[in-house]
Amino acid sequence: MMNFNLLSHFQNINTWKSKGIRAPHKPLLMLLALGEIQRGNTGFIPNTSIEPRLKDLLLDFGPQRKTLYPNFPFTKLANDKLWQFNKPELLDTKQDYTSKFLRDHDLQGKFPDEVTQQLKQSPELLRSIAELILEQNFPDTLHQDILDAVGLDLTATPTGNKVRTAKKRDPEFRERILKAYEYQCAVCGFGVRLKHKVLALEAAHIMWHQAGGPDREVNGLALCATHHKLFDLGAFTVNAELKLLVSDEVNGIGSKEWLLQHHGKSITPPQKKAFYPDPEFTSWHVNEVFKGGYRDV
Repeated sequence: MMNFNLLSHFQNINTWKSKGIRAPHKPLLMLLALGEIQRGNTGFIPNTSIEPRLKDLLLDFGPQRKTLYPNFPFTKLANDKLWQFNKPELLDTKQDYTSKFLRDHDLQGKFPDEVTQQLKQSPELLRSIAELILEQNFPDTLHQDILDAVGLDLTATPTGNKVRTAKKRDPEFRERILKAYEYQCAVCGFGVRLKHKVLALEAAHIMWHQAGGPDREVNGLALCATHHKLFDLGAFTVNAELKLLVSDEVNGIGSKEWLLQHHGKSITPPQKKAFYPDPEFTSWHVNEVFKGGYRDV
């Protein structure tokens, strides 16, 4: 594969999607494997090493589910011609295998040799692929946290030509959202300026761009940088009545000041009712991003 073809191949990975429901299993597995290659580990990786790490990643960056299935992408990625096994004769990649089966047979996986060789020879290509995976599946606020979790360092290599997702973002989205919320955080009211520049105030998508959320006022909130990140991590959500609800798993220093004091209270609404968050998008955030359960109000 030429570099561009390999980028396109990663871009067209078949990830299960239905009405914005998130399934980041394959993307997180690929990022884990890229981290191993960057550290010089180009051999097979035991599933017994991958699965607990992938489970933690799904807990932190995936949607809340009763069952996480970190065992599934280990075999399913092979259907995209981007994964191979140490014992391929034991597996039919159209079937699902239990963690016990994978463990008992000491099954191991890795990118195909041709892919691994290209990534070893081109750190720039590895960076472009990692950035592509992040861009397609997660908001910008989570990228560095995910990179840290999988042990990938993208600062050491120059930026190359990247294949972007087909859906382009509206460059005016941020300004429209900030104007709609009168240039203040909808949660805490933060609105600091340096001369005429608005500082650390961001336009958050309620339904992520990566899940098909539109660049429209009804899918946006003006949030300070801290509340934006907490919102994207699922520490709190906003319901259809514009009430802020904090996860019952939130705790620690700063939790009262940044979150608990706002629990059960209404956020500052946008200046026009036409801009109020659409319940379709707030419902998506509750189901696909919010972690834990609701606290008592």
